[in-house]
Amino acid sequence: MTPAPGTVVLVGAACSVQFSGNRELRVRVASVDGRTNYPGWIWLTGYVLGPRGQAVDKRELYVQSAGLKVLQLPEVTVAAPGRRPRVPARK
Repeated sequence: MTPAPGTVVLVGAACSVQFSGNRELRVRVASVDGRTNYPGWIWLTGYVLGPRGQAVDKRELYVQSAGLKVLQLPEVTVAAPGRRPRVPARK
């Protein structure tokens, strides 16, 4: 699976041993590099997400694409300056 930009994925042990245990990352994909790789591996550039879904770091990762898990995060509406963002109600 090659994730599209904007997709949020879980990068864990199934992607590479360096992300095992408590080293899993939630990453919002910015781009996937088209460089020639070993079969099944991709270069992924994205933003590591903190506990509330905010970007905390930009990373370039070399991972096994089959190990990526797509995550569904709640959408956050950006409010006008001085107003709090609103999280849409669940349907």
